[in-house]
Amino acid sequence: MLKILISLLMALSLTTYAKDTTMNTIYDINVKTIDGKETTLEVYKGKVMLIVNVASECGFTSQYDGLEALYKKYKEQGLVVLGFPCNQFGSQEPGTEAEIQNFCRVNFGVTFPMFSKLNVNGDDTHPLYVYLKSEKSGILTSESIKWNFTKFLVNKRGKVVDRFGSFTKPKELEKEIEALLK
Repeated sequence: MLKILISLLMALSLTTYAKDTTMNTIYDINVKTIDGKETTLEVYKGKVMLIVNVASECGFTSQYDGLEALYKKYKEQGLVVLGFPCNQFGSQEPGTEAEIQNFCRVNFGVTFPMFSKLNVNGDDTHPLYVYLKSEKSGILTSESIKWNFTKFLVNKRGKVVDRFGSFTKPKELEKEIEALLK
């Protein structure tokens, strides 16, 4: 009986160890498109990704123009901009997904992929942002997202290579993007 118990405990600990050491990549993370379809970021494997938490009623909302300009300029070379609406900062993204999508298209001509609203901080932080923040901390090594339009630049192999705050305009990222596209 003791041998069986020891064998079970060893098997359980090996299973737990195997789970703990299984490393997920950014491509394994489940996300929901703005029109409600479940997917993963696997569809963007091999592309440079610029991942941004966005909001429609923010002082930085005009950055949609710059994000769309980057997307149009570099998408044929392998850049994809991914917009993730977030309502955690001053309730600046109060609309439904349909309202957000319409706002972005009508006011900024957004054609880059948009996703459903998510949380970037707190107990309900979406796994994508848990991953991004763990890979690239912000100011003074803080992981928390400080405001809307924080940007994460991810290379073609899925490695988070840089993080930029809200005040960094999309155009200022061109050199970094060009280097990753080579």
